This record gives sequence, C-alpha cells and structure tokens, in this order.
Amino acid sequence: MKLRFFASLLMFISSYFPLALIFVIKDLDDTNFLPKHPIAAGIILVITILACATVIIAANKIQSGIPVKVTKLANKSGDMFTYTIPYMISFYNFDLGDWKTLISLFVFMILMFALAYRTQNIFINPVLALAGYGLYDCQFKDGEREVSGLLISKYPFQLGDICVIERLSQFLYFVSSVQLKGKADAK
Repeated sequence: MKLRFFASLLMFISSYFPLALIFVIKDLDDTNFLPKHPIAAGIILVITILACATVIIAANKIQSGIPVKVTKLANKSGDMFTYTIPYMISFYNFDLGDWKTLISLFVFMILMFALAYRTQNIFINPVLALAGYGLYDCQFKDGEREVSGLLISKYPFQLGDICVIERLSQFLYFVSSVQLKGKADAK
C-alpha cells in the first residue's frame, strides 16, 4: 500500500514551501521590494501555498481510525529536517528569470520527488512539523498483532497510551486522537 500519488505530490510540494519563499525573497528588487520575475515568483508561491493549505487541512480533517496500544516509542521528529540538501541551492546565484536554471531546478525536484515517493519518505515534511505534528517510530498492538510503523501525530502520547490511527501507507499511520492511560480522549 502506497500513499496516493496526488497526496504524495502535495506533501512533497508543501515540504518545500520554505525554499520557495527563499527563492522569492532572493528575487526581490532592492528598490521597490517587488519580484523581478513576478510570473515565476507568483507561480512558485501559489503552488506551494495551495499545497501547504491542502496538506494541513487534510491532516486536520482525519477523524477516524482504529485504536491501538503503543508498546515501543521513539521520537523521529528531527528527521523532518532532512530536507536540507535542496535548501543549499538557495545560497547559490539563483535567477528566477533564467529558464535554464528553472528547468534544472524542475528536473532536480522531479528526481527528488521520485526518490521520496519510491522510498516512502514523502511524510518527512517540515511544514507539518511547523504546524505542530511530530513523527514517531512506534510498535503497537492492533488486537493481538504487534505492528511497527511511523506515526504522524499532533497529540503527545507515551508508552501504554491508546492511539486512534488511520493507515496512510504500508508503514505510515496518522494519529487522529489519543487516549492517555485511563484518561478521557486527548483530542
């Protein structure tokens, strides 16, 4: 089971919103503070903002799932910062008006997306981290079955808590709510 292509693409694009913002800032004219290449800057910003909004709204709308008991837990939220290599591009002389540079960036980003999609690393998204979501490597009991996977959660939880999860892909789950050891729903 893989995350759907369109959902994966939106998550990938949204994860590069900060990079898009850096490119637009670098394109600002020193005299009037407007982009020197408004069409390219506008397209880049609109696409990434729409992707971010869609991903965050979709994440907030997930309400269903199955309850599982967390048996092992490791916080992997720091892995959301592994998007640093493409950000280094922004520190080079980058011109949004140079079509060769834009095509090169586009080819590079297609390659990055293909690798992320094939390896299921789409979910490592710094925009979700900024929106308050964490990434956790967990083992949990689904009935009598012991399952390992990565959980994306806006809610804090610990060993023994019951998480209501929705499966996104083979090893990726989204926590829609948490029931703290014997307490009411933490949603």
